[in-house]
Amino acid sequence: MIRIGHGYDVHQLTENRKLILGGVEIPHYLGLLGHSDADVLLHAISDALLGALALGDIGKHFPDTDPKYKNANSLNLLQQVIILIEQQGYQLGNLDAIIIAQKPKLADYIFNMRENIAKICHADISQISIKATTEERLGFTGRQEGISAHCVALLIKQDNCT
Repeated sequence: MIRIGHGYDVHQLTENRKLILGGVEIPHYLGLLGHSDADVLLHAISDALLGALALGDIGKHFPDTDPKYKNANSLNLLQQVIILIEQQGYQLGNLDAIIIAQKPKLADYIFNMRENIAKICHADISQISIKATTEERLGFTGRQEGISAHCVALLIKQDNCT
């Protein structure tokens, strides 16, 4: 059996915060505002994985009202999501994600993001697709007010895997 989920996240850009995407710190004068490290890519991936199995969203599992998630590393949150997925008897088939940001340019960091995600998801890097695009200076991302990410994930029941 296969299950498909879609995830989306957005965070505001602000001063005095690190910009972390896919578990990679990106040199930039602005970072993302959030209760955790605000890694929009990993949050969208987590939501896609949880959504595939109708397990809610990351806000349900890691609420921003809980102080233990203050400045949490989103790689650790994704790892907890993977544990839930595996407990349900599923594993990642593949995921396809896109980061929408006017700046900074992300091409040089995408391979490291893919490596981080593949490791946490117990997957081969070939199962992890990450792209980045701008919105041609349109909308909140184009005005550099925030960064968003979308992800579609395919889960496969482990009994069906060879």
